[in-house]
Amino acid sequence: MEEPKSENFISFKDHKLGRILLEKINEFVRYFGLFEMPENFWDLTQKKMIGDGLQFRGNDFVAHTKLHHKRSAIYTIHPKQSLIVIFSILVIIGGFMFNAHVFLIIIIGALSVFYFLDLLFNLFLITRNINKNPEIEVTSEEIEKLDDVELPIYTIFCPLYKEWQVVGQFVAAISKIDWPKEKLDVQLLLEEDDEKTINELKKKDLPSYFRIIIVPDGHPKTKPKACNYGLNHAKGKFAVIYDAEDIPDPQQLKKAYLILNNEKNKNIICAQAKLNFYNSRQNILAKLFTAEYLLWFDLILPGLQSIKAPIPLGGTSNHFKTKDLEMLKGWDPFNVTEDCDLGIRIASLGYYTAIFNSTTLEEANTRIGNWVRQRSRWIKGYMQTYLVHMRNPKEFRSIPDKRRSLTFQLIVGGKTASILINPAMWALTLVYFSFRQYVGPTIESFYPTPVLYIAFFSLLFGNFLYFYYYMIGCAKRKRWDLMKSIFLVPFYWLLMSIAAWKALYQLFFKPHYWEKTVHGFHFSNTDQINEFC
Repeated sequence: MEEPKSENFISFKDHKLGRILLEKINEFVRYFGLFEMPENFWDLTQKKMIGDGLQFRGNDFVAHTKLHHKRSAIYTIHPKQSLIVIFSILVIIGGFMFNAHVFLIIIIGALSVFYFLDLLFNLFLITRNINKNPEIEVTSEEIEKLDDVELPIYTIFCPLYKEWQVVGQFVAAISKIDWPKEKLDVQLLLEEDDEKTINELKKKDLPSYFRIIIVPDGHPKTKPKACNYGLNHAKGKFAVIYDAEDIPDPQQLKKAYLILNNEKNKNIICAQAKLNFYNSRQNILAKLFTAEYLLWFDLILPGLQSIKAPIPLGGTSNHFKTKDLEMLKGWDPFNVTEDCDLGIRIASLGYYTAIFNSTTLEEANTRIGNWVRQRSRWIKGYMQTYLVHMRNPKEFRSIPDKRRSLTFQLIVGGKTASILINPAMWALTLVYFSFRQYVGPTIESFYPTPVLYIAFFSLLFGNFLYFYYYMIGCAKRKRWDLMKSIFLVPFYWLLMSIAAWKALYQLFFKPHYWEKTVHGFHFSNTDQINEFC
């Protein structure tokens, strides 16, 4: 291991005032039993770059990336952010002690305005999408003009961990890719301790353009770390990441190549295909999951693209020039939703992501426990991403488009916060209408007339519009079979909130824990595959 590079970090606890303040904070935290802070928690000198890894709190992490720890989720909350959190808690306690009624009016008023702004923002995005159709369309005529001889090598990353059963499907899907096979570099990235998968794949007669690459055992054990290791061994001029259960559009690589290789798109360094599911009719959960993806990838993300806003990437089917991916220093191995973080990092550096007319089919989770595990990891990663990029809120101000800072707050921070807050607002509404005779006047006293109008509008028209958005997404793909399922979306939202609170717990106690999603529960759905591809 290389010697640590010397860096001029200044420890907060080196200052007398800082030591006194931190002692009081630790006493407060221990008294209320919030969580235990290690003795050296606040000591920034504990973090030193070591080659492609990191030394943190006495532990060595080999992450296979030179992404600096200041832009990584290796630690959850920056010391400055911890002070803000503690100060906010003190303000809340003080507000209730001083005048609880007035303080609740202020909180409910702020939440009502927040929901109203989120409603307007989503309405704006959907309207932009319908009027502008902003996603990039690559035509079959453009594809036919390509000369296979001139095409470069394309690297495909496929990280696997204890899911060798679905590799056969992945090999079949990649074999249908419209790209010269001698110019494909398909990496099956396997963890060194996953002996079962390694042994099973060694028995298979894989095509010559497939490579088995063993990622050395170590921490963190995450998908982005494996992808970083693969990036260090990439042969291709272009690169894309796929999951093992993916079935991409056969022409997807050529479409992405035409976008990224076009001089007119020089500021576009990522091409994101849309995602959907091939087992969307398997059960009601799969139907709701599909409707959500239709709304997100066919309406919301293209709407964000139309205003050049930051786009959280999907966990798969994002395409890059390899040199651009190296410039970005790959993925954050400590962020459990590394795709979201990478998309925001692209925007913070002044570049763009393009959504284009290609779809990759995945397996929809059909079991509630498995779905909650997957969703809690996604939400925890959104929280990590928000905290990482809020360490320096001015980072978006250094680029010409100042709107990106605001849209980042709405997309990553706002949507995550609303999922956490929703149960409290639903409970308040349910109690009001169920026991209005007893608690009606009390609850009404928290809603001054302006706040009441805003809250009523969001409740009545907001929920109607959200249902309507799901229907538009389904109608755009002519998925009429999903329409009836949309009326069960409130139960789906409740599951999201359960996953969000689990994510919040894990953010503090298991920040880098990767909740493994089990795949392979789907049935054969070739008719649905043909629908989308």
